[in-house]
Amino acid sequence: MLLGGNRMIEQFRSFVRGGSKPEKLTIADLDSSNIPAHVAVIMDGNGRWATRRGLPRVAGHHTGMKAVKRTAIAASDAGVKVLTMYAFSTENWVRPREEVEFLMKLPQEFFPLEIEELIEKNVRIRMTGWKEDLPDYTLEPVLDAIERTKHNTGLILNFALNYGSRKEMVHGIKELLADVQAGKLAPDQIDEKRFQAYLLTGDLPDPDLLIRTSGELRISNFMLWQLAYSELWFTNVFWPDFTEQHLYEAIYEYQRRKRRYGGL
Repeated sequence: MLLGGNRMIEQFRSFVRGGSKPEKLTIADLDSSNIPAHVAVIMDGNGRWATRRGLPRVAGHHTGMKAVKRTAIAASDAGVKVLTMYAFSTENWVRPREEVEFLMKLPQEFFPLEIEELIEKNVRIRMTGWKEDLPDYTLEPVLDAIERTKHNTGLILNFALNYGSRKEMVHGIKELLADVQAGKLAPDQIDEKRFQAYLLTGDLPDPDLLIRTSGELRISNFMLWQLAYSELWFTNVFWPDFTEQHLYEAIYEYQRRKRRYGGL
């Protein structure tokens, strides 16, 4: 009886939400039965945030770390299962050396400061990307955080670090072909589901919702296969200014859409 009552309450809330959006959203304004399981975020605008304040670009990256923690905790509280943050792409290596070095040192600062609270929140850290190209001082704090949170059962906070989707797909194709050549897989066994298992995110659900900050309207070589049917939400807000309220707005908009997957 209680479960049925909860469903009726959520249906009523959903009906009410068909009208105007509340001025200030809270978790209570969201439909708890329709929370996106996987939210992916392109954290953009750190450099421009700093430049507009007369600060060096690296100051924006430093302040953006606080937005990572804010968003992770808000996503966990809202019921999101996986939060993938695009932290550093395979193309970002071409940025000025000083900026790249600063970005590579951020995990050294972020994880020691925030890991205890993330553990308390039952968050599990994960990394998607290529470890080989990362310096030891970047990789070690990430791997330590992964190890310390591996038994947690809450939100998966997945950092896409040294990640590029085209490289990921080419890598997956090579591994798939190697299995075919080794006789482990027949060509007629290859389908979309089989190929997806060869991607770095093969054991994660595809993102239901993609958020990109800073007003840019592109995907930037991020999870191209996985985003095939994701809902996209863009905001002009620079990443350091991204708050819980913006996450709730994105989820609220997601809940107002009808996902058709090619149907009517």
